[in-house]
Amino acid sequence: MGVFTYSDESTSVIPPPRLFKALVLEADTLIPKIAPQAVKSAEIVEGDGGVGTIKKISFGEGSHYSYVKHRIDGLDKDNFVYNYTLVEGDALSDKVEKITYEIKLVASADGGSVIKSTSNYHTKGDVEIKEEDVKAGKEKATGLFKLIENYLVANPDACN
Repeated sequence: MGVFTYSDESTSVIPPPRLFKALVLEADTLIPKIAPQAVKSAEIVEGDGGVGTIKKISFGEGSHYSYVKHRIDGLDKDNFVYNYTLVEGDALSDKVEKITYEIKLVASADGGSVIKSTSNYHTKGDVEIKEEDVKAGKEKATGLFKLIENYLVANPDACN
């Protein structure tokens, strides 16, 4: 088994507390509301929403995948850090055993956020994951992020 790591950094005009609330704490209700074509539903199948919780995310009609399940591995509301592992679903191929993620939000000098994300692909056997293999997923995640950011800009009372 190999582990292939990809890191990314982006910025947002939304401050970390509000962005973390939208992306993590209220994502299960917010994302299906503003992007039903991407995420049809999100539900807790085990746990209380904290570390160890298993969530099932069902994708919208336009997705190549039907669902994934992920386990919350870390949730630091004070420092805006979220860790989770994709453990089941058709987004995991015969090449990938699991994918672990860390998202960290840091305040930027302009009052917005710097979003630091790391993805670790745990492959089966000697399979190698290339940057191109994850590019489409990154593009979809960026598109969804922009929808959320635009929603927050247009709705200043949301996720406060």
